[in-house]
Amino acid sequence: MDKKITIVDYGLGNILSAKQSFLRIINENNIHGSVHVTNSPESIVNATHVVLPGQGAFKSCIDGLKKIDGMVDELHNFALNKKKPFLGICVGMQLLANESEENGLHKGLGWIRGKIKKLPSKNKKLPHMGWNTVKIKKNNNSEIKIPEEDFYFVHSYYFKCKHEKNVLAETDYGINFSSIVYKENIYGVQFHPEKSSNQGLKFIKDFISL
Repeated sequence: MDKKITIVDYGLGNILSAKQSFLRIINENNIHGSVHVTNSPESIVNATHVVLPGQGAFKSCIDGLKKIDGMVDELHNFALNKKKPFLGICVGMQLLANESEENGLHKGLGWIRGKIKKLPSKNKKLPHMGWNTVKIKKNNNSEIKIPEEDFYFVHSYYFKCKHEKNVLAETDYGINFSSIVYKENIYGVQFHPEKSSNQGLKFIKDFISL
């Protein structure tokens, strides 16, 4: 079956580099498929995989998503009803939470229970920017097997999951925070796989293979 990867463009994501990375994996591995960037809910209907990138503040991102008529409902149908592979990147990951404490209290999509909180800045500079190790938690049921390597981060807030079972990997930056969250077909990564060299490309490949 052809892979139809759809990257959601709501005005606040790193669209170009994400698209190029997914295209590279498809081309280099002779995968039958295509990569589309869209702000149309109708395009989600026929997708096999959906990617939700994000940059900037939580409120700007959730507001940008809600401004597209029908987009949140279609994403909900895709991920929660059809249970097709879904990936949130950086703030796109944080939008999966119930709420965020960034610049006030703001509601998220609520697909994975938890809250977005600010990283402690007592001994560390913010934002957390650069390469850091992603440590996989054992005894998980994820179909994606990530190597324990360094990935590229840029953020000041983190996803505090309500349930440990939703934490696939952690990273140390003053505290151990969730660098990968997941729930069945839904994945969220705090790092940028499209900026994380070969290990980032491997993660993208594994996601496409779902």
